[in-house]
Formats: sequence, structure tokens, C-alpha cells
Amino acid sequence: MKNIAFYIASRYLLSKKGSTAVTFITWLAAVAMSVAVAAMFVIISVFSGLEDFNKSLISNLHADLTIKSTSGKTLKNLDKINSVLKKNTEISSFSRVIEEKTYINYNGKGDVAYLRGVDSAYTKVNPVDKTIFYGSYPSFEYSNEVIMERSLQNRLGIPVDDSNADFSTLFMPKPGTGIINKEEDIYNKKEIVVCGVFPGNEQLNNYIIAPIELAEELLNLPKNSAYQIVIKLKNQDNINSVQQDLLKTLGKDIEIKTKEEENAAFWKMINTEKLFIYLIFALVIFITTFNLAGAIIILQLDKKEQAKSLISLGFPLAHLRMTYFYTGILIVVLGVISGLVLGTALCYFQLYTELFKAVEDLPFPVKIVGKNYLIVATIASVFGIAISWFFSKISKDYITKT
Repeated sequence: MKNIAFYIASRYLLSKKGSTAVTFITWLAAVAMSVAVAAMFVIISVFSGLEDFNKSLISNLHADLTIKSTSGKTLKNLDKINSVLKKNTEISSFSRVIEEKTYINYNGKGDVAYLRGVDSAYTKVNPVDKTIFYGSYPSFEYSNEVIMERSLQNRLGIPVDDSNADFSTLFMPKPGTGIINKEEDIYNKKEIVVCGVFPGNEQLNNYIIAPIELAEELLNLPKNSAYQIVIKLKNQDNINSVQQDLLKTLGKDIEIKTKEEENAAFWKMINTEKLFIYLIFALVIFITTFNLAGAIIILQLDKKEQAKSLISLGFPLAHLRMTYFYTGILIVVLGVISGLVLGTALCYFQLYTELFKAVEDLPFPVKIVGKNYLIVATIASVFGIAISWFFSKISKDYITKT
């Protein structure tokens, strides 16, 4: 009997004969479901692309693991830390970093910036040297050679790699108390040469990357100091185990954070946006499924006489209900499959043509992943099945009464 119910449902959907209005409404419900599914798939694929794009933007800001002190800015027992890191076979490279706010001045123009002092091994952890689009990375032969974020360099009009240009000056406030008698009591200053420019983003705006010796000099720190140590792992899948091993070995006064933990606020924002995207498009699909409810109701009205005949021949009411339920399910399946095919085609179209732009020189990124197929199909199927089940509950009195 269940096979008969499914057969009748498939005939209702695929038969070319019958009411034009029923056929139109049935296929309209399938098309509406298809469009809603395609729209959701495209949007979350774009969101997946944007998520990867954001990851790539901050990849040069945070390393796989970052070691910091919990008792002050400067790391203590640096020799012990270096020894432990060198012995760990899971670690590919590590580098000392000092980061502090500074003030930069060039020909009367000034701005607040972030000075990141790094040692020569830094590019093995964060390959920021590969992002330089004008000039070159510091040679570390001179401590005053720096690279600068593009928007900061543009605002101040600082020449790049120009030996005849005036120097820029960095100012770093001095800590302490007492009476100020002269300018040198307020801050340390150092003239710098900008040898390269790298692109910025929300995470790297106003950054200056320089040899760590420059930061040590401006902050009056002893040689071989560090505010943090950044680590590159051979295999990022082992990040949690390496983190726990280092915490046990290095003991107290040390905290070790992963890239995600360093950017906790950023990822919380991304995940919140993702949740709202899912909720909004789930609501769109839910509203769309009411076209499905309309199709089932119209089908019941149009096939009322046939239903009476089936009941008279002994066809169980439960199986008649299953017929309408299967009709709804077939519409849902058709809509979901065609919607995913259409959404995939649109995503590949964007990938190959880059027609739609987020900004003038940046196309909307798209990433097609299996998880998105599962999410969209599940949401559409749950709503479709629920609506089909609810509106297939036709009563016997409705069938038998004239």
C-alpha cells in the first residue's frame, strides 16, 4: 500500500494530464524551494570564502602559538624558553617579538602607530616579507630599516627606499616619575628609513615592522628581550597537544595562546554573523515552504473526487494521507536537488569569471564545501517534511461529505 501511495504521489507530480492550476502551483512550489535553496547555498558559500579570506588576512599577524608572560610585559627566563623550544621536534621555527605603540613624525606630519620589533627568524613564522608590494624587507644589517603598512605610509607621504629623502622619526614615551627638565626626559626617539611597504587590513592598520634591536633601544630594554615568542609548527593538527606540553614544561608565569585564542573577539564576531546568516535564510526557506502547503491543499481540493473513489474501493485513509505527504516530499526533494545544482553552478560561475566585486579590485570570494550542502539540504528538508506532514492530515469527513 505504501508503494501505491508513492506511485500515486509521483503521478500527481509528473503527470501532464489534469488541472492546469494544480500543475502550475505544484511546480511553482518546487521552483520557489529551488530558488530559496540556491540563494542560501550561494550566500553561505560566499561567507565560507570570506571566512577563509579573513583568515589569510590575519595569518601574518598571529602565529600558530604565541608565548606571553602573565607577570608583566617582558618574558622572563628567556634562555630556558629558547632551550625548550629548540628541543621540541614539533616546532618548525620561533621568533622573538616586541610590540608597543609609538608616535611617528615626518616633515611635520604625525600619527600614532604600532611598532612591532622582530628578529631575523620572524619571516619563517609569519612570511610577511612575501606580502611586500613595493620596496624590500629589512636586511637586519641596520636597526633603523623598517617596513610600513600602506595606508600609514600614504597618509604621512613617506618616501620608500630613497636615500636622498629626509628621515622619519619614531618617538617612544619614557616611563618614570619626577620633574621633566629636558626633551630627552619625555621620550626616546630614533630616525628610521622605510625600505618597504606591505598591504594593511583591519588587523594590521598603522603597523611598522622593524628589527627587534630598534624596539629594545626605544624601550630601554636589555638585548635579547621579548614581549612574546611566536611559534610555527610543523603540523598544525598537533597544536593543542604542543600547547599543553609547553605549558607543563615552562611552568608558571607563562601563557600560550593559539591563533584562534589570540583572535577570540574576531572569531566570535565571525561566528555570530554566520549564525545570523543561517537564521535569516532558514526563515526565508520556512516562508517558502508555505508555497508547498498551498500546493498540497490545492491538490486535495482538485483530487477530492478521486480520493472518494479510492476510499470507496477500500484504500485506507492513512495511505491517502501518505499520498499527499509523499507529494510534498517529492516537491521538496526536487526543489533541494535543483537548488543545490543551481547554487553550485552560480558559485563556479563566480569562481571562474569573478564578475561580482566586493570592492573594485576584489571579487567576492567563494568556497564550495561539502558541509554547506548538508546544512542547506537539512534545513530545507526539515521544514519541507514538517509542512508536508502537517497539511497532509486530511480528515475522512472532508472526503466523504458531498
